[in-house]
Amino acid sequence: MKARIKELDLTGQGGIRVNTAGCMDRCAMGPALVVYPEATWYRYQNEQDIEEIIKTHLQNGQIVSRLLLE
Repeated sequence: MKARIKELDLTGQGGIRVNTAGCMDRCAMGPALVVYPEATWYRYQNEQDIEEIIKTHLQNGQIVSRLLLE
């Protein structure tokens, strides 16, 4: 995800920052990521899921409902 964000030139001042973290108290739910400041939690299984989160949520501001982690 970090490489793709850089490739799309979405980093820098006021841009997107990707950090590596532990399981954030959701280890049993599999790989997860959270988008701040709104604290939207997603699960993902492959690169296509991550690409969808980038394009739909990060670039267009829409929630990817099928990947929401509740």
